[in-house]
Amino acid sequence: MGDRFVVVPVGQYSDRDPVPDSSGGAAGDSLNQQDAVPILEYSREPNKYGDGNPKESSPFIHNTDNDRGNLYDGKNMALFEEEMDSNPMVSSLLNKLANYTNLTQGAQEHEEADDDEGPAKKKAVKSPQMGTFMGVYLPCLQNILGVILFLRLTWIVGTAGIMGSLAIVFMCCSCTMLTAISMSAIATNGVVPAGGSYYMISRSLGPEFGGAVGLCFFLGTTFAGSMYILGTIEILLTYIVPKAAIFVAEKKEDEVEALLNNMRVYGTCCLALMSLVVFVGVKYVNKLALVFLACVILSIFAIYAGVIKTAIEPPDLPVCLLGNRTLQNHNFDKCLKTEEIDNVTVTTKLWALFCDSADLNATCNEYFLFNNVTEIQGIPGLASGVIQDNMWGDYGPLGMLVEHKRLDSVPAADSSQDMYLPYVANDITTFFTLLVGIYFPSVTGIMAGSNRSGDLRDAQKSIPIGTILAIATTSFIYVTCVVLFGACIEGVVLRDKFGDSVKGYLVIGTLSWPSPWVIVIGSFFSCCGAGLQSLTGAPRLLQAIARDGIVPFLKVFGHGKANGEPTWALLLTAAICEIGILIASLDAVAPILSMFFLMCYLFVNLACAVQTLLRTPNWRPRFKYYHWALSFLGMSLCLSLMFICSWYYALVAMMIAGCIYKYIEYRGAEKEWGDGIRGLSLNAARYALIRLEEAPPHTKNWRPQLLVLLNVDPDMAVKHPRLLSFTTQLKAGKGLTIVGSVQEGTYISKETEAKKAEQNIKASMTTERTKGFCHVVVSSNLRDGFSHLIQSAGLGGMKHNTVLMAWPGTWKQASDPVSWKNFIETVRETTAAHQALLVAKNVDSFPSSLERLGEGTIDVWWVVHDGGLLMLLPFLLRQHKVWRKCKMRIFTVAQMDDNSIQMKKDLQMFLYHLRLDAEVEVVEMHDSDISAFTYEKTLVMEQRSQMLKQMQLSRTEREREIQSITDESRSSIRRKNQSGVQVSGPSGEASSQAEPPQEDEAQLIHDRNTASHAALNDKADAAPHVQMTWTKEKFFTERNRNREPNMGVRDLFNMKPEWESLNQSNVRRMHTAVKLNEVVVNKSQGAHLVLLNMPGPPRNRGGDENYMEFLEVLLEGLNRVLLVRGGGQEVITIYS
Repeated sequence: MGDRFVVVPVGQYSDRDPVPDSSGGAAGDSLNQQDAVPILEYSREPNKYGDGNPKESSPFIHNTDNDRGNLYDGKNMALFEEEMDSNPMVSSLLNKLANYTNLTQGAQEHEEADDDEGPAKKKAVKSPQMGTFMGVYLPCLQNILGVILFLRLTWIVGTAGIMGSLAIVFMCCSCTMLTAISMSAIATNGVVPAGGSYYMISRSLGPEFGGAVGLCFFLGTTFAGSMYILGTIEILLTYIVPKAAIFVAEKKEDEVEALLNNMRVYGTCCLALMSLVVFVGVKYVNKLALVFLACVILSIFAIYAGVIKTAIEPPDLPVCLLGNRTLQNHNFDKCLKTEEIDNVTVTTKLWALFCDSADLNATCNEYFLFNNVTEIQGIPGLASGVIQDNMWGDYGPLGMLVEHKRLDSVPAADSSQDMYLPYVANDITTFFTLLVGIYFPSVTGIMAGSNRSGDLRDAQKSIPIGTILAIATTSFIYVTCVVLFGACIEGVVLRDKFGDSVKGYLVIGTLSWPSPWVIVIGSFFSCCGAGLQSLTGAPRLLQAIARDGIVPFLKVFGHGKANGEPTWALLLTAAICEIGILIASLDAVAPILSMFFLMCYLFVNLACAVQTLLRTPNWRPRFKYYHWALSFLGMSLCLSLMFICSWYYALVAMMIAGCIYKYIEYRGAEKEWGDGIRGLSLNAARYALIRLEEAPPHTKNWRPQLLVLLNVDPDMAVKHPRLLSFTTQLKAGKGLTIVGSVQEGTYISKETEAKKAEQNIKASMTTERTKGFCHVVVSSNLRDGFSHLIQSAGLGGMKHNTVLMAWPGTWKQASDPVSWKNFIETVRETTAAHQALLVAKNVDSFPSSLERLGEGTIDVWWVVHDGGLLMLLPFLLRQHKVWRKCKMRIFTVAQMDDNSIQMKKDLQMFLYHLRLDAEVEVVEMHDSDISAFTYEKTLVMEQRSQMLKQMQLSRTEREREIQSITDESRSSIRRKNQSGVQVSGPSGEASSQAEPPQEDEAQLIHDRNTASHAALNDKADAAPHVQMTWTKEKFFTERNRNREPNMGVRDLFNMKPEWESLNQSNVRRMHTAVKLNEVVVNKSQGAHLVLLNMPGPPRNRGGDENYMEFLEVLLEGLNRVLLVRGGGQEVITIYS
């Protein structure tokens, strides 16, 4: 059951009786347990996952832990009684669904928690009562209409013209409308708790996208707070109390810098004050929300009333022009150069602004002398026809003067002093895309309804209707305002951003009725309210992301005050908001938050499109008026607007989102929300698999797709983790890797062990950085299990083509009698399946992925050609940093009738065409007589084989048979040594004819690479076991004996009767193994790795145990060896 639901058993007691507590008090003991009925009570404590909402699965299956034993007393459903613990009855499920509530642990609940007298006091949770109008429509309206409408829309209309402004409004409103359609589909596809777009995106596109876009949405909301605070300060210092400015410009060219410094100082103070209000209690912000909304609506009505009044009686708002240039109407009262007072011509204050003195003969500006001043009406009204002049845009660079299009002027020769004169000029360079970025924040805020989904009576009905109606309403307001502003206000006034030409009034205020102060005061409180709302919402969004746990370094911001108020998140929000304040320019901050909001809207559209195209079974939105094409159009429009607004801001925003995405992916997003990206990956994988199966891969595309066969010990720990290290070094994260293991038994009895083994293997894969899949199979025996893996691992065209396994080091021990049989069968099955086989001997001595091998060689012994895998593997290994410093050497074997010089030239040319750098050496193996060592080795091997075939003997008899065979071998060697033949020892010195018997005996000890495993097995099994490999001393003794020229012929004849019964085929194979091992050890004993062709097993299964002995002899004296057996196809080509 979810963390926020408590099952309270209620028995037959009156309302006055105390409710039993969870600790089982006296009241609880008095209850009749059989009559108890579980009641699902909603717990108001926030759960541990961050947004304070009930878990998504809380009322559904597998949440009946507290109900067991209470719901199913009866005999009607006895057939299903064993499943009741995991699968609840339908009646129980419906009961839980009926009691399920989705209240957000939001600001209102935090304040209610503050008002509680103590933990014992519990308030009854009220069901959500807000409808579409109050819950969605008005909040969206308040968030959409704001600072840009009051401070910048008139300037945008004057700069871009009516047609350009309509294009901007149409693009931005179309973007938000398409996003609202997609958002409505997502919001009506199940319950949407608080978190708005973050919740929708993370649950639709996965934690990586959710975290990235959630943080971008947080940054957008935070910079929106900066923008609203800057708007508040601009209204305060420019239109309400200009004298409150701390920094005052003495020169005209310093006015912009002074304004920015004032914005920084006052903005920081305002931010601190608003943050303090939010910290003390957000209930005051919520209570003032209606006041702020009323200010916005009242201001809108005042604008429309003023427009209607201009049609009847245009206001008297004179604008003074010099020639066709607009003048700043601050320091003069009359738009005249001179005037007559008492028949005396005197100069005006305007004269003093352009001349060096007030005298009529003073030196004046050339343009001032050539042109007359003209006074026009700033708001000529609807019937004036000014709409024709404002139809098209008038863009220009920084410092361009605002000029009237229809008035003529006489240009001056010198215009260098114009910037110091009281002309109205552009404070920034204007162009269409800049205006798009500045305007777009005025259409954001469409998520306000979905953010309050927990407070809605019917969220799935209210969110689509309220949001779409709000966007339609605001779009109508923006379109009509653009047309009406262009039809009522003179163009030079529209392009005057700060109202300098109309005595510093707010331009949109001059149009309003009954007073400009209605707009000024209304816009001031509107910006204040919007800033407070941003500082309230952004910390809660960050807290929800932090508590979700998908971004580890944000966990600290999930904590707050005792009532859950996000204190740390508020501090971070204020710090980021201060960055926007220090930028100080509203026009510079607006494109930044446009980027973040556009990215958020882009992913909302993507989420809807992905879910629609995938047709996931859970995609059943109640809102039916959506289509994937609309979502893609909205997504494309968002992406286009991002680059239209500012291509460099767009790249920065995408880089930030990409870094967050990769960070969450790198740290391993453990959340599984059934997101659409996973479904998209499944669909893409299915399509790719079907395409892959259509044709086998070309030789150029061939790479080893590995099936790694691992063994685990009785504790389910991986026996050879270095096999995974070698896999990582060979694959470097490319291609397919399947790590398989087999458990002996039945799946029902071994299910726990299999899961534990799989977990341990996955942990080892993580430790060794092996990227791939794990597959543990339970089979009646190991041989069948490995056979099943070889046959069925993989899917479709994504199947393995190479099997990697470790050499069975304990195959000679009596405690492990079947490992060699399983090994040989695996070799046969990979050959039958046309798969390559790699066998690593002494795998525990292979380097780990953290080691760095120094200068050395990787030696390839190319005896037979089986597809070129021998040459491809060293190349792949050297791509990894472990083997990067190693050089590649290729040895090939020449027979008596081969031209070794020509072979070397041909091989060098072949490697040149393969683009492989390697040293080449041809080793000549001459025909020689079979040595006595070979015969003795074969004799011991066949005797051991005969012994192992007698499987019907008891353990005691088998050990006795082993001892007798061992004694016979020793006596045979003893007779040979007593013949008096001198032998050369390992150091090359002549020794006496009789050495101590214990040193000359064929001590049958195991190879050194399996000594550690043998020791472990000795501890586990105290029974004696026999090991049958010759010592190195005996090997060199017999090899030198064969070369000794003084060897007595009679000794060979004395030993011949024991050889006559040997299988000559085995003798020849043993001879090959001995001679080839001698050559390999001589050349490659110091190599970091030796790659060698692996001989195939005998077709006659009767000689399987001999095959293992051949391989042992072949590999004796080598440290790291990789036996390679090709899959029967070419894997490397000289063609591009």
